[in-house]
Amino acid sequence: MPANTAADPHLTDHVKAMSDPELEALAFRESPAPQIITQNRKILRCNHAFANLFGYTVEALTGELILKLYPCSADYYEIGERCLKALQDKNSYEDERFMQHRNKEIFWARARGITLTPQQPFNLMIWSFERIHRNLTKTADLTPREQEISGYIVNGLTCKETAAALGISHRTVEVHRGRLMKKLAAKNTAELVSKIIMVTSRE
Repeated sequence: MPANTAADPHLTDHVKAMSDPELEALAFRESPAPQIITQNRKILRCNHAFANLFGYTVEALTGELILKLYPCSADYYEIGERCLKALQDKNSYEDERFMQHRNKEIFWARARGITLTPQQPFNLMIWSFERIHRNLTKTADLTPREQEISGYIVNGLTCKETAAALGISHRTVEVHRGRLMKKLAAKNTAELVSKIIMVTSRE
């Protein structure tokens, strides 16, 4: 639905004629907030904003496990376990984690979910997502700059490319990268990327 069609009198009349369930479906579908309905972590429904956030069509995501949108399966399972544990005490869950766009770009996202089936939390849940520039919480003793640089590392940028993007020196990026390697006990770049994704998605 184009953004300016609300002024169309024919559309207005059509909306007035809608039943409550039809209006609710319209509100979900066209909401500017990226939202999904999941069953056992499978996407039952998603709206246009959610599909756009990840670079897919609604049809391409419907029926898929949300695993499709994670940078690695280990992160998917760990977050699932943490979420399930939290939902044993309350009906809602929220965190910040890395997610992956269709073009393979990895980005920070804030996820908020609520279960409609407390006895079996994953059986039916509603989630909202939003893209954020970087994690603002203190995670794994990473400094704000280290968290910022970690986002470039997981997307495959070199130290020189990261320095250019941030407007800082190449040497400064190398120092922070070295500290990240030491803090996360990573032996090489591949291991560093994996550990950044895992560690920085934790509370």
